[in-house]
Amino acid sequence: MTDDIKKFGTLSRRGFLKASMAGAAAAAAPTILIKNAHAFVNEPKGGNVMFGFNVPQTGAYADEGADELRAYRLAVKHLNGEGDGGLMTTMKPLSLKGNGVLGKKVAFTTGDTQTKSDAARASAKRMIEKDGAIMITGGSSSGVAVAVQSLCQEAGVIFMAGLTHSNDTTGKDKRKHGFRHFFNTEMTGAALGPVLEKEFGKDRVAYHLTADYTWGWSQEESIKKYTEALGWKTQAAVRTPLGAGDFSQYITPVLNSGADVLVLNHYGKDMVNSLTQAVQFGLRDKVVNGKQFQIVVPLFSRLMAQGAGDNIKGIFGSTNWNWSLEDEGSKAFVKSFGAEYGAPPSQAAHTCYVQALLYANACEMAGTFNPCGVIEALEGFKFDGMGNGPTEYRAEDHQCFKDVLVVRGNENPSSQFDLLKVVQIVPRAQVEYPASMLGGELGSCNA
Repeated sequence: MTDDIKKFGTLSRRGFLKASMAGAAAAAAPTILIKNAHAFVNEPKGGNVMFGFNVPQTGAYADEGADELRAYRLAVKHLNGEGDGGLMTTMKPLSLKGNGVLGKKVAFTTGDTQTKSDAARASAKRMIEKDGAIMITGGSSSGVAVAVQSLCQEAGVIFMAGLTHSNDTTGKDKRKHGFRHFFNTEMTGAALGPVLEKEFGKDRVAYHLTADYTWGWSQEESIKKYTEALGWKTQAAVRTPLGAGDFSQYITPVLNSGADVLVLNHYGKDMVNSLTQAVQFGLRDKVVNGKQFQIVVPLFSRLMAQGAGDNIKGIFGSTNWNWSLEDEGSKAFVKSFGAEYGAPPSQAAHTCYVQALLYANACEMAGTFNPCGVIEALEGFKFDGMGNGPTEYRAEDHQCFKDVLVVRGNENPSSQFDLLKVVQIVPRAQVEYPASMLGGELGSCNA
């Protein structure tokens, strides 16, 4: 894989070491699927254990996928006792020993989800059946996550979701074999709503442009829920195709709609394109209903901000993690990732790296690769030192609960990476909800 990250200089907080994207996956022979009372799917027999990294290497979310894959490669290096250890130096409690997992070296295989559910299922199936993957992780789309999670449940392997933000992943579509570290749209709404009220007031008219798949629908629903509770009105909610590229036909109607806020329920390159075009159309310069027109991007990432450039200045959103955090776990990960790749990690890289370590750690805790033992170890697991403060994998729905970050596009960035300013760390208590609220049933373990 080609790494196109550009070299960069010293940042305001710390410098990074120049490094290349070296390292390749160790090859491992496919494992015969054994199904009996004593064995489980792809039970490791030799000296290696195979992980499957399923990320978008093409399509609208390819930038996120590239950073996820960098993080996974780094996680494998640390798990195998190479490098500086990264978050293994700060994670508490820690069962990992830096000699692989349960004495076996970690190898990996990769797939391209293409940000398409069918393609993602096909690549995951290939990694399980042909490459012997005992765990699948990755993705930058909730549609992909839901599809692959279902496949993994059927196949009897663990799925450690990557970047998936829809409520459905740990709501109506949750599965016993699926786990999510990333936050969801309900948490975004709960965290962002009070900030939008403080900044823009209660008397607003919103126009939504929404990616037409499960994440976009969930994001739109959550933002409408919390803003309408404040007194905002929703003028329109228009669905847009994933990977549209040109959003001008969707932005033009906003100009004379009577709305004074545009909510872009878009992610990746779609958000970069729609935001850029909205600014070019002069929306941010308009005064509507006696108020300065505003744009909101509910789910932000540094990679998106980098793509959108100056257009993100002053725009509010939420994020799962940010490289500027000063806790020991965040500093350790930023230092390690920066030394390896010459740039700070994105939130996608962070959550995927953490997921790989959490799975491996659960295997060590359980003393087995058997998925039922791993599930038992992860359910209700409480940990710290991984960049998000105290965190819990809630047993009832396999959703991680932790603090949520509200960010704003930095008006005066100190570097090309200092693009999102954390304006509020919203405590877990403000974003937590009953597991039953989002529906669904976990079901039982399939070994």
